[in-house]
Amino acid sequence: MSTQVDMVAEAISEEQVHVTTTPQAPQLDKTLIAQLVGDAQASGLGIDGENGLLAQLTKLVLESALEGELTAHLGYEKHEKGASTDGNARNGTRAKTVLTKGGPVQVEVPRDRAGTFEPVVVAKRQRRLGSIEDIVLSLSARGMTHGDISAHLADVYGSEVSKTTISTITDKVLDGMAEWQSRPLDPVYPVVFVDCIHVKVRDGQVANRPIYVALAVTVDGNRDILGLWAGDGGEGAKYWQQVLTEIKNRGVQDLLMLVCDGLKGLPDSVSAVWPDTIVQTCVVHLMRASFRYAARQDWDAISRDLKPVYQAATVEGAEERFLEFSEKWGAKYPAIVRLWTNAWAEFVPFLQFDREIRRIVCTTNAIESVNARIRKAVRARGHFPNEQAALKCVYLAVMALDPTGRGRARWTQRWKGALNAFDITFDGRLTAGRR
Repeated sequence: MSTQVDMVAEAISEEQVHVTTTPQAPQLDKTLIAQLVGDAQASGLGIDGENGLLAQLTKLVLESALEGELTAHLGYEKHEKGASTDGNARNGTRAKTVLTKGGPVQVEVPRDRAGTFEPVVVAKRQRRLGSIEDIVLSLSARGMTHGDISAHLADVYGSEVSKTTISTITDKVLDGMAEWQSRPLDPVYPVVFVDCIHVKVRDGQVANRPIYVALAVTVDGNRDILGLWAGDGGEGAKYWQQVLTEIKNRGVQDLLMLVCDGLKGLPDSVSAVWPDTIVQTCVVHLMRASFRYAARQDWDAISRDLKPVYQAATVEGAEERFLEFSEKWGAKYPAIVRLWTNAWAEFVPFLQFDREIRRIVCTTNAIESVNARIRKAVRARGHFPNEQAALKCVYLAVMALDPTGRGRARWTQRWKGALNAFDITFDGRLTAGRR
């Protein structure tokens, strides 16, 4: 069996295995591979696991690749006499264990006398091949704690990876996060949704901290997560001025509408950065906030009486329906009336638009699917040692949606109708921004 493995490794290293060229990718000879697997099974050798077929093949292929790198570095083949021109030569090997998807594999890394050989396939001080790092990042993005990931790798791959090592692996995303946070943006967006999720940060004592997410709908109907910003819960106009100015400096020249949930200071900052942008409060959040002030048995009745308010054909109609609501419920639930009165200026803008635009901007449900993924990852951690650890977790969750933070938005399946409505309603600003 070992001889056959050696033959495969030699064939791979010397490119003697038959390769079938297809438009997708080259493939090894299936007959040879099938024979190798069959002989392994017949001899009782496992396919995966420690010392299994995959581990042996990985070891031999890596060692063959390392030997080829050293040959290219020295300029002559192994055992070739008198070929060295600078006195440098092979100087034995050193054993090194690397973690792979198939488990830990011990490879013999060749050395040269001058110590100038820098291997690439298994670099100096590298203890993990890329697949293990990919697994760690993927599991972390899906909400598993460092302890859970360590236990998972030990159970499934037989790899002992400490929680400290896992933290080091995930820290590698910080550079990518900084680059993503500062990437150029589109010149115009029809709608941007701003919402926050709360995380627990242990900074002296455990406290809730908001992390704000800005999600835009592009003119093509795709999702574009513009960035993540940490706050302390007391954000005002100055804070939002900095966030919005950062977005503008990244290329956003115009924004038609911004939908949010009553974030203090945000409407004033929007008008300072983009004077023509309309700020719309989220109707669904208003409804949820209303229910917090009401007894459970009154929720259905309150919902029925508020529906004519947010479905009114005109602003005047909404005012009349809200007056009726106030007369009916104001004595019992004055806090609900006050809530809607305070939010009225940011509630009514979408009433002036047609059904297509209302459907898009009357709620932040578009961002809720993203937040649900983030909250799942956050809840699994419980709390974080610092703000950076929390941001890293949220960023990994965002990247797990898709590698770019973008994706086809299922909630805008009829986006073309809304796109036309936006372009007409906003006098061609949407089209002008794309030129």
